[in-house]
Amino acid sequence: MTYSSQSSLKNSVMEYVFVIVGAAIIAFGFNVFLFPNQVASGGVSGISTILHGMFGWNAGIVQYAFNIPLFIAGVLVLGKKFGIKSFIGTITLPFFVILTESWDPWTLNPLLGAIFGGIVVGLGIGLVFKGNASTGGTDLLAQIITKYTGLTLGTSVLLIDGLIAVSAAIVFDLEKGLYALIGLYVTTKTIDIVQLGFSQSKMVY
Repeated sequence: MTYSSQSSLKNSVMEYVFVIVGAAIIAFGFNVFLFPNQVASGGVSGISTILHGMFGWNAGIVQYAFNIPLFIAGVLVLGKKFGIKSFIGTITLPFFVILTESWDPWTLNPLLGAIFGGIVVGLGIGLVFKGNASTGGTDLLAQIITKYTGLTLGTSVLLIDGLIAVSAAIVFDLEKGLYALIGLYVTTKTIDIVQLGFSQSKMVY
């Protein structure tokens, strides 16, 4: 095996590690910070938090129920560009959510839950992105909306997550909706840091 092939294999293995470890970190942040404080900060995890509050449905099962059909729809509508790594991210995240659902919350203060949950979930998502994959969910839905409406991807993501935050405000209360927006903001900023580092020049680029 040549040096280049060894290096390629090592990089490929590391990408799978990033995806699996990232999914585990997301599940951890969800179960110990966001979920117990009813902070529905976007994505399928936010939807599962709201549905649990409304009907008592298991969050991990709800995430499977949304993630797998959305992944299939993404492949059918957008093509097979997602690959096996994104499929792994799609199925391992709900698995880790179910695995850690009995863990005790680290705080029952919604503001702390939103901030630290946003940091931990953002770290996990950033690692998944470093593995050149995704955890499926509303990211795929946003891409489908973009394809058929002409909206930018950022606008589509903002629209979906905004609707989830508004739903949290309706189902729980206005404060929970505001906490959801805080968690969403912290998550996106943490993803930027994981992806680009603290360099201001990289952030501008």
